[in-house]
Amino acid sequence: MITTENPIYEVNTQSTNSATQIDTVRLRPGYLFVVLLVALSYIATPTALGDTVEMTNDDPNLQISTDYGDRILEYDFDSFNVGIAEYSDGPTGTTVFHFPEGARAAVDIRGGAPGFIGDYGFVHAISLAGGSLLGLEAASGVASGILARNGYTANWEAIPLVSGGIIFDFGPRDNSIYPDKRLGRAAFENAQPNRFPLGARGAGISATVGKMLGFDRLENAGQGAAFVETGGIKVFACVVLNAVGAVVDREGQVVRGHLDPETGDRISFMAAIEQQIADAEARLSAPPGNTTLAVVITNQSTTRFNMDQLARQVHSSMARAIQPFQTDTDGDTLWFVSTGEIDIEPWSGPGLGTLASEVVWDAVLAAHP
Repeated sequence: MITTENPIYEVNTQSTNSATQIDTVRLRPGYLFVVLLVALSYIATPTALGDTVEMTNDDPNLQISTDYGDRILEYDFDSFNVGIAEYSDGPTGTTVFHFPEGARAAVDIRGGAPGFIGDYGFVHAISLAGGSLLGLEAASGVASGILARNGYTANWEAIPLVSGGIIFDFGPRDNSIYPDKRLGRAAFENAQPNRFPLGARGAGISATVGKMLGFDRLENAGQGAAFVETGGIKVFACVVLNAVGAVVDREGQVVRGHLDPETGDRISFMAAIEQQIADAEARLSAPPGNTTLAVVITNQSTTRFNMDQLARQVHSSMARAIQPFQTDTDGDTLWFVSTGEIDIEPWSGPGLGTLASEVVWDAVLAAHP
């Protein structure tokens, strides 16, 4: 009998006239312990049991997408750039407005559960993001991107002023991925003029609408935008629509949200209240986790006092398009921004506010996949 040398196995063979036959094969004792450890570690691994390990923001394989998609609004307003960036593994994302020359800004917060940072009266950028309060980190990424583009100048006059707001978009998904500093910077670095991606993109990639009557009545939403130029005045508006209320068109019809999954019909919140009263029910409280973010930009110069009033006027007008609006579980926030490039005297504050209110309504109607 001959023992064949092998670093792992002992193989004993015996010779006959016709062939060499294997008598025994034994695993060397030291390697048996190693094999047992490997087997046990495999069994303890979640993937071996059919589970998957949840991806987080710390995962180096978390991929960024800056694709605008097929639905794009094109307009003529060179004073600002728009960029988006998304984590498709969320999915969640951010939408960034960059004002290279800076711009005056007023903020109006009406919702009962806002997440907001940066009321400076002047902005270099605005970051809109998913991820609830965690998504405010994206604004820091935008600031770091501006700092780098300015040659890392950090004196008093050059500090980037970045304002930010968030929506709660964890409801439709089952992970904790949020728009972080890395994502915010990617959106800023990919910003471009005169193009805005519509639908389930950027901050609106996991947005939903029309949840007041229950989560089984919601519909997917997204971000919408609209633009108008009249008499030399330019007005651009965008919304990230994650409202508890439903979308109502100018004929008073519900066109998004409050959807009956069985019949495909949509009803108004008032009709639902009347039905619940008739049925002696009282399930009228709003579910948590909602917000509509809006950014309105004009080239018309105006004072800070007038901008505050314009922000209130336009934000109030949105209750026509979203019903109910500004509830205790919404974080509704609106930025009114003036790039100050023209000053047309006949335009009164209320006139500009009325024009902007109609543009915002158009943006709400465009906020769908």
